[in-house]
Amino acid sequence: MLTMEDVRAAARRIRGVTHVTPVLTSATLDVATGGNISLKAECLQRGGSFKLRGAYNRIATLDPDERAGGVAAYSSGNHAQAVAIAARLLGTSAVIVMPEDAPAAKVAATRGYGAEVVTYDRYAEDREEVGAGLAHERGLALVRPYDDPMVMAGQGTAALELITWAGPLDVLVVPIGGGGLMAGSATTGKALLPRLHLAGVEPAQGDDTRRSLAAGERVRVPVPRTIADGLQAETPGERTFEVNRRLVNEVVTVTDDQIVEAMAFLFDRMKIVVEPSGAVGVAALLSGRIDATNRRVGVIVSGGNVGAARFAELMANR
Repeated sequence: MLTMEDVRAAARRIRGVTHVTPVLTSATLDVATGGNISLKAECLQRGGSFKLRGAYNRIATLDPDERAGGVAAYSSGNHAQAVAIAARLLGTSAVIVMPEDAPAAKVAATRGYGAEVVTYDRYAEDREEVGAGLAHERGLALVRPYDDPMVMAGQGTAALELITWAGPLDVLVVPIGGGGLMAGSATTGKALLPRLHLAGVEPAQGDDTRRSLAAGERVRVPVPRTIADGLQAETPGERTFEVNRRLVNEVVTVTDDQIVEAMAFLFDRMKIVVEPSGAVGVAALLSGRIDATNRRVGVIVSGGNVGAARFAELMANR
């Protein structure tokens, strides 16, 4: 079972490695939503997303001999970059399985951090099978993107920093892909603020966690067709779901158009570049999917890894 002490231990482990990212506010956003909104800007994290927190914590806690043998991971991009950075910092090598249609900027960054990239077809192959097979074949330690207690604990440090800075919140809004960020955030939030309302956000075409919570068991959906590539999970993680089914209060969905509008708002009004997956929390607030009226709301803006060409394309097609 994931505990608050796991999160605090992770915070000690990553201190001086990850950035303590800023918590941003906007009077315009407050007026638009009717609430008091604090944004945890993980788009400004080292590697461009919250993922370094969990990847570093997991690799740092591997047995030294296991770590020395190298690590493997599978990811659409943000976890890939995080594992590549963490492996380099901890003196080991990394091989990353990435989909053939992963954003070019994320693939280039992953290679730039020193990792070997192996591609697969996300619509015809199962990335977990590909990643596990590669790790077994090469004798590498597999660093899963979310379904690992040490990864979840690392991700929970983002919520720990947010609550420490912003003070008591009524609502915490978190993007959900495989559920690791939410599992860590929910564990942290409920430990520090027992009455905190945990709200997850998924793309409308990839609502596997929402459906799973409604069904009381993990549900699989087709590979989501959405611009939020970091949230294209087909089913919640086994371990993450067990945490989230106990602690999460609601999961809402947003459309791709609402995501783009949130990206534009964050760029125009707050001067930050946010990738589609990172903008879903703000999209949920601006679209009224989550009611912020007279509430103190924290939002984890999970990443900013979107290339200039892709960002311009999304803005031009509004």
